[in-house]
Amino acid sequence: MSGFPWGEFASNLAWAAAAALAVMLATFAVAVRIGVHRVVDVAWGLGFTAVAAVTFAASAGHGDPWRRALVTVLTAVWGLRLAAHIARRGRGHGEDPRYEAMLAKAPGNRNLYALRMVYLLQGALIWLVSLPVQAAAYVTGPPSALTWAGTALWAVGLGFEAVGDAQLARFKADPAHRGRIMDRGLWAWTRHPNYFGDFCIWWGLFLLACGSWPAAAVSVVSPVVMSLLLSQGGGKRLLERHMADRPGYAEYQARTSGFFPRPPRRG
Repeated sequence: MSGFPWGEFASNLAWAAAAALAVMLATFAVAVRIGVHRVVDVAWGLGFTAVAAVTFAASAGHGDPWRRALVTVLTAVWGLRLAAHIARRGRGHGEDPRYEAMLAKAPGNRNLYALRMVYLLQGALIWLVSLPVQAAAYVTGPPSALTWAGTALWAVGLGFEAVGDAQLARFKADPAHRGRIMDRGLWAWTRHPNYFGDFCIWWGLFLLACGSWPAAAVSVVSPVVMSLLLSQGGGKRLLERHMADRPGYAEYQARTSGFFPRPPRRG
């Protein structure tokens, strides 16, 4: 169909699954050794970077070289920045309260439960969500207007993530802000600039796969799944439930968008 190399792409799916699994198993081994499972959050970005690198190698001779290089670089820049940010944020801290609460209810061995319910599940999600990265590498056509539109959308997403993270880090570093709600900068326009940034990242990468309709068709599930996870998923709900008792949070919710940026409501 439309010259898309289905056989080679199928092999890539297997290589990508192996790369995601290897990252997650290595991270699990580290977590068991240090006794803290929050390190799995660092592996999220590293897993996508590994899939992009494996795909770049496997797709040699099958896809457009410029598109292959572009999708690999964009994915790696996003994944490595995210991994480094989460690693810095978690340095010196104990277990993440989300994982502590989940593992407290584990039937039987906590580590094996974490392996099944966290590491293997996240590995499967990396494989699924990375479909545009994999498919784009096998598109034979040269970069088009959609390719550059996707790159621009990716840049918007990275900007929201990086700027939002930096603004929050500066806010938290000031002792005068202890116990207060961050409602400045991008956080005045959306309660989750990092989640909105991720939304833009994955729709942008999907546009890079739209150089061929089979690649677009096979990978559209990725940004759809990510959009649902980011806007409706458990991470957003758990975070807002954790923040609900903070003084001023109800007012912040009332005036600030829960996802898509918009000027804050007045009054």
